[in-house]
Order: sequence, then C-alpha cells, then structure tokens
Amino acid sequence: MNTSHTPLSIALVTGASRGIGAAIARRLAADGHAIAVNYAGNHAEAQLVTDSIIAEGGRAFAIQADVSDPGAVRDMFDTVEAQWGKVSVLVNNAGIMPPTLPHLADTDDATFDRLLSVNLKGSFNTMREAARRMGPGGRIVNFSTSVVGLGLPGYSVYAATKAALETMTHILAKELRGRDITVNAVAPGPTATALFLDGKTAEQIERMSKMAPLERLGRPEDIAALVSVLAGPDGAWINGQTIRANGGIV
Repeated sequence: MNTSHTPLSIALVTGASRGIGAAIARRLAADGHAIAVNYAGNHAEAQLVTDSIIAEGGRAFAIQADVSDPGAVRDMFDTVEAQWGKVSVLVNNAGIMPPTLPHLADTDDATFDRLLSVNLKGSFNTMREAARRMGPGGRIVNFSTSVVGLGLPGYSVYAATKAALETMTHILAKELRGRDITVNAVAPGPTATALFLDGKTAEQIERMSKMAPLERLGRPEDIAALVSVLAGPDGAWINGQTIRANGGIV
C-alpha cells in the first residue's frame, strides 16, 4: 500500500480487478489520481492491478466490497476516507452480464434479480454515498451500454438496468446543482473483455466485431481514455450526459 502522503485526487473504481475496470484504474493512476481498486471476490487479480500501479510510481490499494450491499459500500467509502481522504472521482464500472442471454420470456427470476442487484442497485449505492460525501470538483462516471441503443434480442433485462442508470445519471447531475460535481455515463459497445467474450462462439465474436464501421471490437484502453477525460479537468463542462464509445455501432 503506497500511502506516503495524502493525494490531491482520489479515484474509487469499482469492479477494477480486470477488464475495463483494470484499464481505467491504470489510466487514471497514470493521470495522477490515487486509486482505490475495488473488487468483489478476486483479491489476487485486484492486487496485481494495485501492484502494477505502484510499480509505475502511482498510488493504489485494493479494497473488497460487494457494491450491491449498501453497508459494504458505506464501509468502503469510510475506509478510503480514513486512508487518504474523501473520494473525488467515482467510476461505477462494476457490473455483470450472464454468459447466456435468453429472451425475456425465458429469463428466470434469479437472473433478473441478480442483474438489478449489481448493475442498478450497486451503482445506486455508490452514487448515493458519493452524493452525500463528495466535495466541489467531484466526478461521477457511471457505466451504461450501447445495447440500450442497439436493442439486441437477449439483452432486455441487462439493457434495462443500464437504461435506468442513464436516467439516474441525468437526474443526479441536476440534483447536485451548485456543488460543482459532474455526473456522466459511458456506454461502451462490444469490447474485448472476459465479461463480453464469455459464452460467445467464435462466429458470434467475429460477427459483432464487424458491426461497427471501424470493424473491430473495442479495447479496454479505448474506454479508459474516455473516462480519463470525464474524470479530469477537460471534462469539467460535460455533465448529465451518456456518451457512447462504440466505434460507430449505433
């Protein structure tokens, strides 16, 4: 744990142990933010991200919390504050996507409840804490999906959780009027992560990689670059928006 002095900017990135979240953690660390690397269950992967940031001269520590649990989220914010001070950047990257994506009529109750619990309630829990604790200059970056625009069969519940989050993003930005805190959402298209690739055939992956005019899957670093803007000084005038980062797929 690298805590030699109190950093000026403290970024809490949820679901940061791998994929897009890990890329965001590394990019924001390179930008000069101190990083709280949140993870749900895989400490080893989160520690690898943390160690890689510290090895590059950044500041980071790993912190476990299930974002769907409001008590765990409160404790996570308390821990970060005790370690470094108030969170100034919150990136709500934590989310789940089932490896199989049945049509709505074939979706069971457990899948529906789990998607809402993590993807929507989890982000609600962290946004609520941030809205109560953040000071001026704060940044909240939520994660939606370009499937909200694409409307692909099989994604109805997953996309619904993200569409709801887009609405909450827009409204929270207005509710924080006068506090100099921005709230935005990033909506990636198909991106080459384990979350996206899991359960898909090679033919499905190839077909989806050609959907965008740029004819490739997104890379985690593509998404991290946009988050970098929204979390930094160049994003100060962007507020209440959902920005699709998908190579032109929709």
